[in-house]
Amino acid sequence: MRSDVRVQEGWQQATVATKTGSPGQLREVVQLAVKLGFIAFGGPAAHIAMLRDEVVARRGWFSEQHFLDLLGITNLIPGPNSTEMVIHTGYERAGWRGLIGAGLGFILPAAGITLALAWLYVEYGTTVQGERLLDGVKPVVLVVVLDAIWNLGRTAVKSVPLGAIGGAVFALYLLGLNELVLLAGGALAAALLHGRRWPWRGTSALLAPLTGVPLGLPMALAAVEPATAYSAARLFLTFLKIGATLYGSGYVLLAFLRNDFVTRLGWLNERQLLDAVAVGQFTPGPVFTTATFVGYVVGSFSGAALATVGIFLPAFICVAIVNPLLPRLRDLPGVRPILDGVNVAAIGLMAAVATVLARDAVVDWLTALLAIGAAVLLLRFRINSAALVVGGALISLLVAMVG
Repeated sequence: MRSDVRVQEGWQQATVATKTGSPGQLREVVQLAVKLGFIAFGGPAAHIAMLRDEVVARRGWFSEQHFLDLLGITNLIPGPNSTEMVIHTGYERAGWRGLIGAGLGFILPAAGITLALAWLYVEYGTTVQGERLLDGVKPVVLVVVLDAIWNLGRTAVKSVPLGAIGGAVFALYLLGLNELVLLAGGALAAALLHGRRWPWRGTSALLAPLTGVPLGLPMALAAVEPATAYSAARLFLTFLKIGATLYGSGYVLLAFLRNDFVTRLGWLNERQLLDAVAVGQFTPGPVFTTATFVGYVVGSFSGAALATVGIFLPAFICVAIVNPLLPRLRDLPGVRPILDGVNVAAIGLMAAVATVLARDAVVDWLTALLAIGAAVLLLRFRINSAALVVGGALISLLVAMVG
């Protein structure tokens, strides 16, 4: 009973200052978002781990439980999860201005870097390789992700059955099961173990406005006939459709881009598509800035702008709709177990991603030393994760230069 009271109090404290942030709070969230936009390498799991280090461990803006609940609900809506978590943070700290400021602060640095690389690619037929940079970033990111998994997991795993669900999701993801199926399975398993039914009537009424975004837009766009000639409007609408319907990892984004821009429209060839995805992987910030690269390749600077706005706009809309519903959703009978199931499933997915990352992160003596050093600095001295990432990248570049 006391733990339930503490969770409720933590939720209330986290939402007291919502929607009315001061100028100081707005500045704080924008500065944090911009910093992460420049140095958050490693994909969504790494971004979320770095965000958690900043807003839970260092600044105390959210409790572990509140951060977990935001992560759980974010996994249930389309769009880039780490970007949406940053937008949630901005909204809760500084209201509507924070929602917009934090989102733009996280997206624009990565989009700007990607745009510069796209210009180089079009002008000189090549991309700037980021392998040396990533060699130093990956082992540090691995440590940051593992630290987040440990701390979030201690809050998420409230019982042995929930721990079993997380472990099952971890194993099944490594066996190749789709992450959306695993998230839904985690929610269903937790609800069944708790002996509650899904509150269909109340929940569907709350989520009805949100489902119209991902479901209605693709149906409208389906009536648009494909064409091979470039069209700015078609470019924008295609990326708007992708942003409104895409769940899952960067590999899912690759499938969407290939289907739309290589197969259906014929605006890209296979090599250009792979180069675009490669740039999205080794630049910091959201992987969805791959859209910036594609937009520039097919439509120059205006195309880059339209593609970037199109793919990220649904994330702002979804967060604006779903964030105010969180307290009401939590109070519905039976929703808490479902959200707990999604939370442990998300932790299981992060652990599986960390396992995959570890295979590529620690490959020689330098990366092993970087991982050990990062673990000591983070766990013993609580050095900021952003500083660790920058330090790992610089050390790797320095070793490559002198070697």
